[in-house]
Amino acid sequence: MNLNNLLTWIIVGGIAGILADFVIKGIRLRLLGKLIVGILGGFLGGWLFGLLNIQIATGLLAQVIAAFVGAVILLLILRALKRK
Repeated sequence: MNLNNLLTWIIVGGIAGILADFVIKGIRLRLLGKLIVGILGGFLGGWLFGLLNIQIATGLLAQVIAAFVGAVILLLILRALKRK
């Protein structure tokens, strides 16, 4: 892994985390929390899209969309666990 890949993960994770936090209400995350949720969401979304053989775009846009979907799933799980 080089510095460019790391920066891409951070930027994509940040964008996805901020968008997911804006869409999913009920969980207030700070910037670091949004970044972590976005990066983990990128792993989850990429895994799910690969598992289901879904390809919606290419390049950075595909990474942001996959990370956003994964981050939304993570935030929904967190919100469900928070209510219990």
